[in-house]
Amino acid sequence: MLLVGLITALVVALCSVYMYYKFVVFTFWRKKGVFYIEPVVPVGNVASLVIGKVSVGEFFSNAYLKYKDHRAFGMYTFFKPNLVIADLDLVRTVLTKEFGSFHDRGWYCNEKTDPLSGTLFLLPGKKWRNLRVKMTPTFTSGKLKQMFGVLKDCGEELATSLEKVAKTETCIEVKEIFARYTTDTIMSAAFGIKSNCMEKPDNEVRHWGRKFFEMSSFWNAIFAFVPELAEFFSIPFIDRGTSKFFINMFRDTVQYRQTHNVVRHDFMNLLIQLIENGYVEPDEEVNATDTSPSTSKISMLEAAAQAFVFFLAGFETSSTTMTFCLYELALHQDLQNKLRQEIDEVLKKHGEVTYNAVNDMTYLHKVVNETLRKYPPLPMLNRICTKALDLPTTKIHVPEGTLITIPVLGIQRDPAIYPDPDKFDPERFNEDQIAARHPYAFLPFGEGPRVCIGTRFGYMQTKVGILNFLSKFKAKLHPQTPVPLSIDAAPVILTPKGGVHLIIEPR
Repeated sequence: MLLVGLITALVVALCSVYMYYKFVVFTFWRKKGVFYIEPVVPVGNVASLVIGKVSVGEFFSNAYLKYKDHRAFGMYTFFKPNLVIADLDLVRTVLTKEFGSFHDRGWYCNEKTDPLSGTLFLLPGKKWRNLRVKMTPTFTSGKLKQMFGVLKDCGEELATSLEKVAKTETCIEVKEIFARYTTDTIMSAAFGIKSNCMEKPDNEVRHWGRKFFEMSSFWNAIFAFVPELAEFFSIPFIDRGTSKFFINMFRDTVQYRQTHNVVRHDFMNLLIQLIENGYVEPDEEVNATDTSPSTSKISMLEAAAQAFVFFLAGFETSSTTMTFCLYELALHQDLQNKLRQEIDEVLKKHGEVTYNAVNDMTYLHKVVNETLRKYPPLPMLNRICTKALDLPTTKIHVPEGTLITIPVLGIQRDPAIYPDPDKFDPERFNEDQIAARHPYAFLPFGEGPRVCIGTRFGYMQTKVGILNFLSKFKAKLHPQTPVPLSIDAAPVILTPKGGVHLIIEPR
């Protein structure tokens, strides 16, 4: 009798939940007169995402390409209404024109229980704004020129390592090779530490960096769309072991430099200035009277969080971009030869790899941009409405708390914007073609006030890696690499499933 009662109570509870979702939660868009994709209890529209059937980038790209004529359309990510922006003028409205109503990402961020989540990428509101003002001077072209020696050295180590590998192996998996290169670069630039991943691929830094991106599709969806659940159950976004390792490493490095008066032209030195002074010393070419530095200092943990996100974003996004780039160049030998010719000519003109030499490689810039167009590392942008408004030029009222998604991958593979979008064509980034497109049709680094602060560094690190590869080797596709590539469903970052295997031949 008791068992029957329990079963009855369970059935009633489940039916009640179902009815609540069906007739309360999932009526949000219908009541507002907004076109929406029909949801399913209890996950809304994200079932295929949660079970790892498709990557988050492809998920929103597919929805965009199917429903883009609606300019903006409704979805449900679990129990939350999510407005997908499909019109480029509306994208500009969200990212820039009405930034005051969409200044937060809405992703998980809890500095108390998860201190390394307090990054410039995730922080909301005033905290983000105050830190952005402090951090902006750390990524000027002048500061990047000072760091260029680190990039150059790591690029040369990449070439040397590849030469050793080529003597014993003809096939290499380039995603892992590039991840080691970018890890070494970031560790040197951000922490002033020689991690030596090119020689020791299984060292501790590479282990913890790799571990962060091993999160399942389900947990990625939770932290991105319903972070309240993670906070309620005190589930950290960043693994405790990873957090402990990077905080201790950062603190030890700062204390060593302060004790021994070590000064290097790197990101760590700039963070120490923020810890000690509350501002970064301006570049020599900048008139000090033109700057108005904030003098409130940042804490050791706040600085560690910025170094951590610089590490994560810098090594993973650049390594995947280089991987996709070499994949396309291996498929298109004519483009590879054209780029190699430019690299040879520019290096002959400058005598060596310099900051100015890299910037003179205009075709390399087009090749990298076309890679970012076809394979944007962050394939969608998230925002949350922080101040209710009527979305201009539409009849849509967006209440406070509404999630916003901009499907970057879908936009950048839209045949109406980029004809024959699956074709790899660097000429799309000729000046005349860029001018003819909507300025918000290319969003690999975002746009508006929250545009990626490390864009210059990302470009430079990626270019240095590619030119060091192509100046010494020719790349051909190995039969083990599928055409077209499959995308790994789990990571938020667009990642090739199983990596990319290439046949490398010394020139």
